[in-house]
Amino acid sequence: MLTLTAADLGGDRGGSSHVGAAPICDEHKSTTEEETPVLSPSSRVQEEVEEPSDADKESKIEKEADVGKDVEQSKAVVEEDTAEKLDQPSLLDPEEVQELENPDTPSITTLSVDSSNHGSERDDDSALGDASIYTTSTSVRSSVFQFVQENGRTYHAYREGKYYLPNDEMEQDRLDLQHHLFLLTLSGELYNAPIKDIPGGLHNVLDIATGTGIWAIEFAHQFPSANVIGTDLSPIQPDFAPPNCHFEVDDAEDPWLFPYQFDYIHGRALATCFKSHLPVFRSAFAYTKPGGYFELQDCIVPFRCIDDSIKGTALERWVELIMAGTAKLGKDWTRVKRYREMMVEAGFEDVVERKYEWPVGTWARGERMKMLGLWYREDLLAGLQGFTVAVLTRALGMGREEVEVLLVGVREDIRSNKIHIYIPVRVVHGRKPLEIEQ
Repeated sequence: MLTLTAADLGGDRGGSSHVGAAPICDEHKSTTEEETPVLSPSSRVQEEVEEPSDADKESKIEKEADVGKDVEQSKAVVEEDTAEKLDQPSLLDPEEVQELENPDTPSITTLSVDSSNHGSERDDDSALGDASIYTTSTSVRSSVFQFVQENGRTYHAYREGKYYLPNDEMEQDRLDLQHHLFLLTLSGELYNAPIKDIPGGLHNVLDIATGTGIWAIEFAHQFPSANVIGTDLSPIQPDFAPPNCHFEVDDAEDPWLFPYQFDYIHGRALATCFKSHLPVFRSAFAYTKPGGYFELQDCIVPFRCIDDSIKGTALERWVELIMAGTAKLGKDWTRVKRYREMMVEAGFEDVVERKYEWPVGTWARGERMKMLGLWYREDLLAGLQGFTVAVLTRALGMGREEVEVLLVGVREDIRSNKIHIYIPVRVVHGRKPLEIEQ
């Protein structure tokens, strides 16, 4: 585990808080009766952090000033978004719910195609308002490792090959865009758990698989008295951070070595990260302080389609290949539907699962759904090549050129606005009991 102090890393890559509409969700509490079916450097990594030059720092400051302007524009877009509470039943049929999800927590979000101008099939729909998409161009230059080069992308070198998505600047920009999509979904909040009610207050916070560190940095700004730690396989976090935030290179699937427990542990978009999620949940339980919370925010793979519009498309073929490739690599990207169950199994109580949905594009009815769909489509297009190339070349033996040809058709399908797909989003949190039965 390599500790990266605030002097070495940090700073927001242009992060801001979006104040969006109230979440469209349902809430369900469960206890164990409902079961179905402290930080120090380690010797794992010895490399030293390279200090950025004065010229690099000056360039970074100038870029972040420009990014700040973009953030304010993005915030204005989101603040104009108005919530739409939908009280129709879930669009999934009962058999699909039974197979894929816990039926005790039905979503009250229902997606339907906007029939006016065929869902617009255009993005200048008046229901969208300003369709600006925020991304940051800030580059992260300080590096601990010589990253692995493959198919024109770079990947983490620590525990090489374990994670299939790249870590280059293109992917970092996408992760920061995705951060704002989650903020829009959660009404501008970084969390759902009632962490302000934790007995004794909020002192130590852990963000696993922190990525660019944008969530950890914004959380540290919001809670200046809390000590916030972000861990990741890649040291790609920015060069400036608040004094109560620092980062470490570490693998969450390894035994945890922290010398103290945390009041709150957070993880986001972890579906693609781990070979086995339950041991990570158990580590989180062991290192959560009694009365503290563990929260996960994630998407259920693969897409769902409300009709047969995906049939026979390049997008359908892409989904089939991705699922076959990840299975062959020993990764199950579908586990998010079991997060609630695994959290209970790990020992957490008062587990709450909230359900959201992101359409792909602006085909769905309603201002809120159009805005979420616009942002998620940009997220998907920005990450499409990164999601695909390592999985299909490593697992299925496809050539890079073959993959790129496939992606041409997939991008056309995504941009067409004629394929009515969405991805289910789940936010799950649980509390560690104040008293643990031996």
